[in-house]
Amino acid sequence: MELRQLRTFEAVVRHRTVTDAAIALELAPSSVSQQIRTLESSLEVTLFHRGPRGMELTPAGERLMGWARRLLHQAEQARRDVRGERQVLRLGALETLAGSYVPQVLARFAERRPDLEVEISSERARDGLLADVIDGRLDAALLLDSDDDLGGLGFPAPAEPLAFVDLDPVPLVLVAAPTHPLAARPGLTPPDLEHERLLVNVPECSFWMAGYKTLGPAPKRIKAGGVPVMRAWAEHGLGISLLPRFAVADSLDAGSLVRLDLPVPDLSLRLVWREGREALPGLRDILYAAACP
Repeated sequence: MELRQLRTFEAVVRHRTVTDAAIALELAPSSVSQQIRTLESSLEVTLFHRGPRGMELTPAGERLMGWARRLLHQAEQARRDVRGERQVLRLGALETLAGSYVPQVLARFAERRPDLEVEISSERARDGLLADVIDGRLDAALLLDSDDDLGGLGFPAPAEPLAFVDLDPVPLVLVAAPTHPLAARPGLTPPDLEHERLLVNVPECSFWMAGYKTLGPAPKRIKAGGVPVMRAWAEHGLGISLLPRFAVADSLDAGSLVRLDLPVPDLSLRLVWREGREALPGLRDILYAAACP
């Protein structure tokens, strides 16, 4: 296998057609096809099914995909090292965390490893982060979860084994406008919310999952949008919302929101990486930087 063949293979996987891969690589389509045929011949396997919907991976192609991305990443790291450039650690994070936790982690990491550069990729969808970690496009990712297993919050378990460590608790609060009828009621329980409007984002959202797990199906879900939208709608009396305390601390201090008297468990800030990759340059230092206040 040659690196240029692996780059071509990865481009075809990403773009689904030989023509689009050729455009991305600035090659002729015939050159892309020839490289794929040569790679298949050298491995003595078929990597793609060629059909009307484009190039679809065979089981052998699926197995090669993870290897190709890891090998290409290692080659890039070797190139940087030989040239005396800083190596790169690729860290993904949910958008919710990108503005709250990531900056302090990066500041501590920069003090500990000034020789390494961290590339941050923020995503709204957890599935995309996990897929990128599995496929080697990310070295690690920060997300929200609960319980002792990956996916305890309610999202599907990843297709391949991933390692993780819980870094910090992320407290949640159930909030409403101070004029809301439940604002002054003590000792609330989930059945008290049966006819309430619970402001949510999408079912894949961590706080939707946490709300379903903690509050059950009784409240009527009202799709509002992301965390800033849910907070604003709650402030205007359009419903109640289950949100991370860090996202509503200013509103609680200002009195535009109040915390309802219903205990909810914390979520966990969780760092996830592919098993066996602990030796990657900087990964242990990211763990240290994320875990140390």
